[in-house]
Amino acid sequence: MSEKHLTKTRFADFPFSDAIMRGVHDAGFEFCTPIQAQALPLALDGRDVAGQAQTGTGKTAAFLLATLHLLDQEPAEASRRPNQPRALMLAPTRELAVQIYNDACVLAAHTGLQVRVVYGGTGYDTQRKALEEGVDILIGTPGRIIDYFKQHVFDLRAVQMLVLDEADRMFDLGFIKDIRFLLRRCPTPDQRQGLLFSATLSYRVTELAYEHMNNPQKVVVEAEQITADRVRETAYMVANDEKIPLLIGLMRTLEKARVIVFINTKREADKVWGFLEGNGYPTAILSGDVPQKKRLSLLKRFAGGEVSVLVATDVAARGLHIEGVTHVINYDLPEDAEDYVHRIGRTARAGAEGDAVSFVCETYAFSLPDIEQYIGHKIPVEPVSLELLAEIDPKSRVRVDREDRVQRRDSGGGRGGGGRGAGGGGRPGGGGPRRSKPPAAGGTTGETTGDKPAPSAGEDRPAGDRPRRRRRRKPRSDGAAPA
Repeated sequence: MSEKHLTKTRFADFPFSDAIMRGVHDAGFEFCTPIQAQALPLALDGRDVAGQAQTGTGKTAAFLLATLHLLDQEPAEASRRPNQPRALMLAPTRELAVQIYNDACVLAAHTGLQVRVVYGGTGYDTQRKALEEGVDILIGTPGRIIDYFKQHVFDLRAVQMLVLDEADRMFDLGFIKDIRFLLRRCPTPDQRQGLLFSATLSYRVTELAYEHMNNPQKVVVEAEQITADRVRETAYMVANDEKIPLLIGLMRTLEKARVIVFINTKREADKVWGFLEGNGYPTAILSGDVPQKKRLSLLKRFAGGEVSVLVATDVAARGLHIEGVTHVINYDLPEDAEDYVHRIGRTARAGAEGDAVSFVCETYAFSLPDIEQYIGHKIPVEPVSLELLAEIDPKSRVRVDREDRVQRRDSGGGRGGGGRGAGGGGRPGGGGPRRSKPPAAGGTTGETTGDKPAPSAGEDRPAGDRPRRRRRRKPRSDGAAPA
């Protein structure tokens, strides 16, 4: 972590126990970041906090240390059962929940507290069994937590600390009803402590804080203090059909770079991934339809340097902390101006420097004025020279192996595929084969196997050619048979 990004406040200055301080040393922390230096004194004093700071500024460590201190200073009641969590931490995405869990395991390693993480897409029975064995700190996504809660795997009556991370993203992803459902099952705000962190304290986030927290104290670390002076922003005005040549041309100018390429749609992400792979750039792809286990594996490979390029939709735009990202390329400009800030926040983490390159194309050029108004300055525009437009063979594109993409209902088994209301009959292990659609007249289902059994009667007929079903007439009121 860059020293310019830190304050003069030391973690040793706070009244943490020896067990917690051993975890702090294991994590390599000595000086606080601005959000930690401002939020920790309030949180350790038992006050609720609503904090605003960009990702990569140490918010996770701030609320984890505040939680560990509270649980250390205020022992649980003797009547508490092992499956009643003492702290609940909610995250909008599975990747962020796993990251919080990994950080918590380091900081809580010497405290004896049991830390559990639950999220959709994998490990349904394993996660449930871990909760039944005992939990002190429960971390997870709202859907899977509500799933287990409704099955009475645990209850929330013993919660002493409630944490909402990336609260604004909760609204963006439509989780706010689930959040309110869980908050109302916890002790009242005056019986627990609450911490809320968000990249923006918008009106709706502030309203949520004051509704479900006990007079929260605002802590704001402006974005200008963190990233604006360390991210070099550049934009290129480019035609849609020049985006792939420009991307490959830019990649050829970069040496020892670690790049995240952001795309707006999964279909386009597949296309970009294919051209990068086909032109000599080993690339990982991260989007919503990649099974959870593989998503974690791809993130690990990218973070470990096995692949130097990550193509991602906005599923990865929040909360993830990956060291050493040198360039962020907005292949598609985001339609939401706030997402631009979160995307470019993947580089210049923790006081480092980085580059953010944006393609202003025919499809998404309308987003540029809103983005510039939101960030408060113009993005420098560079000319697209012929040298930057690489010669690309259309046949060089590698196609995504669709058999490698498993739908969530299959990857998790029943509820595990997507939390509450997922497919597969709504039960663990459920699902069964999906009913295939009948082929169009004269067509096939796209299978390449050998001979198929003849279709049943009417199966391959267009709807208009099927025999009409005779309507049964109602008997007349006088009891006589219809004519």
